[in-house]
Amino acid sequence: MTTRLFTVLFMRAALAGSLTVCFGFAAAGTATGADNSSSCAALPSHTQFRSVLQTVVTLGGNGGLGNDMWGTVVNRDGVVCAVVFTGADRGSQWLGSRVISAQKANTANAFSRPKGVIGFDGALSTANLFAAVQPGGSLFGLQHSNPVDAEAAYQGNAANFGQPNDPLVGEKVGGVNVFGGGLALYNPAGDFIGGLGVSGDTSCADLIIAWKVRNKLNLDNVPKGVSSTGDDNIIFPPAAGLQAAFTHPDCAPVGAPKPIAEALPKTHPVGPNP
Repeated sequence: MTTRLFTVLFMRAALAGSLTVCFGFAAAGTATGADNSSSCAALPSHTQFRSVLQTVVTLGGNGGLGNDMWGTVVNRDGVVCAVVFTGADRGSQWLGSRVISAQKANTANAFSRPKGVIGFDGALSTANLFAAVQPGGSLFGLQHSNPVDAEAAYQGNAANFGQPNDPLVGEKVGGVNVFGGGLALYNPAGDFIGGLGVSGDTSCADLIIAWKVRNKLNLDNVPKGVSSTGDDNIIFPPAAGLQAAFTHPDCAPVGAPKPIAEALPKTHPVGPNP
């Protein structure tokens, strides 16, 4: 009887300890999530982001198919702060573009740098990475280096996709995307605060739309870039010198995006807006 009682008490103590550990981890996870969420304060809200993206898409002249779009914003830790779409419902855009937009935001954030650091202290757009990751390129394989967290990407109720409570919000989705549509975000003071990703059209149009959105949000105070105009714009071949290592194919004949994209530094110049 004594042995049995001891066994029962031991098992109860062990169970209580396990529950304490589990709840301890849960509490720690909740606290971490709260910290990540609070770091979205410097980035546009869901409402603001969706409104600006819808405006840019509606105005047109983006050199693509004229599709509705998905957009994602992440903070400097790669935590998703907002996911939006421009159409009437989540099915109005390519469904695959939701996660692609998050990949693009993550990539631009992950491979750009703040001003003042040693070495290259500037922005790389996802379009700037295309040439370097091709077979024989200096960054071949980069697109496989930080895989998407599939559980984070596809969890939750699909009815919430693109809403303020999109299941991606608060998650680190990861992923590396190497074609146009992802841009780093720098506030008017020049502080590097996160990344923006747009997807749903040709990759050239995605870049053009993302550029215009960033400009309207006044988050394009880019300190430096690899393009000939010193920013993170798409670079079309042929190119020489440094620019040759960062080129991206022209998406023509769909929409003739090249002249629109090359004019962006003049039509929507980087830097703090007045």
